Amino acid sequence: MKLAAIDIGSNAIRFQVSTVLDSSPTLLFKKLEYVRFPLRLGHDVFTTGRISDKSIGKFKKLMTAFKLLVDLYEVDDYMFCATSAMRESENGAELVHQVANELGVMIHIIDGNREAELINRAIHSFLTEKTYLHIDVGGGSTELNLYVKGKKIKTRSFKIGSVRVLERNDSPVMWEDMEHWVKEHIKKSFGKVTAVGTGGNISKIFELAKMKPGKTISRQKVKDIRDMIEGFSLEERIYKLQMNPDRADVIIPASRIYIQVMEWANASSILVPEVGLKDGIMMYLYEKNVSQKKIEF
Repeated sequence: MKLAAIDIGSNAIRFQVSTVLDSSPTLLFKKLEYVRFPLRLGHDVFTTGRISDKSIGKFKKLMTAFKLLVDLYEVDDYMFCATSAMRESENGAELVHQVANELGVMIHIIDGNREAELINRAIHSFLTEKTYLHIDVGGGSTELNLYVKGKKIKTRSFKIGSVRVLERNDSPVMWEDMEHWVKEHIKKSFGKVTAVGTGGNISKIFELAKMKPGKTISRQKVKDIRDMIEGFSLEERIYKLQMNPDRADVIIPASRIYIQVMEWANASSILVPEVGLKDGIMMYLYEKNVSQKKIEF
């Protein structure tokens, strides 16, 4: 089975094609193609409330390219999902309508809860019976999910993201709301809390810390890496730390969000599974297609 996932975020747009290798009990998603394009829709939307004409032009070209790749790879199923920037833009729904008419592609504008639900599909296999606070920091929003004894008991999306914080479009009230939510829902009886971090910025911090996949990194180490990055200019981050230009400017505000939430939750370490929304979309498509095949059989 070949599947394609498209994650239309606030800072970048990600496209992936994977083939599913199902050798029970192991399920492997083997990556065939991955493209990350730096189209920062959040810059337009969080500043003016609309996606600009220039961004619309680029966006349509990108969707055309991705639709061609979907056809060329002859995928069995695919899904285009748009998050914070698209759902808050005045003209996002109209753009979705235009893309549907011109390309025959349906883009799903998903809310924060649906976004969290899809990402949770990807991280679930990394969790045990412990207490976890999952922190997913995007360009426009942060999703928090609380797991106790292997079950998700609380979830909430906040309008705080790396692009929003970078461009000072975040609200102090929302920060207070997030702090209150974390402190209200994490009880002492839950025991030690381990954070779980998803998003490109925490993955980059994890990489710079030279950690092995599947290991945890301490909150202090995250702070140390943040401080090290902050000591470099934007140009040095690109050339010496080999960051994409659209990662180099948002990684500091993003790290602030992870560190702050960890402090509120009294989480001294963070697990970084290096999966995200696109991986959750893949899981959803696989489960949908397998269940349909069983019914047909």
